[in-house]
Amino acid sequence: MVKPKFYDLNVHSIPDGKNTSSEIAALAKHFGYSGIAITNHSNTESKPSGFEANNLEVFSGIELVSNNPSKLHGLIGKYRNNVDILIVHGGDEDINRAAVENRNVDILAHPITPKDSGLNHVLAKSASENNVAIEFNLDAIFKGSGGRRVITLSHFRKNVEIARKFDVPMILTSNAVSYFDLRAPREMIALAGLFGMDKDEAVAAISTVPAKIIERNRQDSGFIREGVEVIGIDNIDNETEKAGESN
Repeated sequence: MVKPKFYDLNVHSIPDGKNTSSEIAALAKHFGYSGIAITNHSNTESKPSGFEANNLEVFSGIELVSNNPSKLHGLIGKYRNNVDILIVHGGDEDINRAAVENRNVDILAHPITPKDSGLNHVLAKSASENNVAIEFNLDAIFKGSGGRRVITLSHFRKNVEIARKFDVPMILTSNAVSYFDLRAPREMIALAGLFGMDKDEAVAAISTVPAKIIERNRQDSGFIREGVEVIGIDNIDNETEKAGESN
């Protein structure tokens, strides 16, 4: 049996997060990931770049932030050919709709709106037709508490049911803003069971679904990134090792 390759395609580094890409890559490799995407928000001063470190691929990405669908489409056009992974930060009904209707979007992140789960039958059908994956960012569970966590789980459960019905790609991410937020693949899979994903769906959501996104973009562009920087991460600093042990 072939061992699956695991990917976390929504991770934030300095200046959007607290650690460098190399520091995050070190712990991701320790946890058993084959690749991660650095997807800093578009409203931060950050130039996306990708590199490879000890057989761990770090993909360049962007998480687009806009409250206007027309401006969002402009941002998609601006960044699509410059990054490996393109994510839209949702949470608004109009932005969610604009994201799932655009074939150049890889992932709709944070779709939950103030009113509901952010995904309905109409949006799910568009997401399926345009192959836009719906994200389940597990930091909402890690960092949530009490009633807030219960509400998140309820929304996630509804979105799983709708995505399953319309064959929408589902993807699990950590949405990490530091290496302390990363979680090992087995922990991600276990947590997905809390909101209704079966084991096969959860494994696919951090293996085959992200792998297909990566491969599709590689084929569409003819290359995965403009330049590759190879760095060494054999010497993981003590703080990073402690973070891995604590998880």
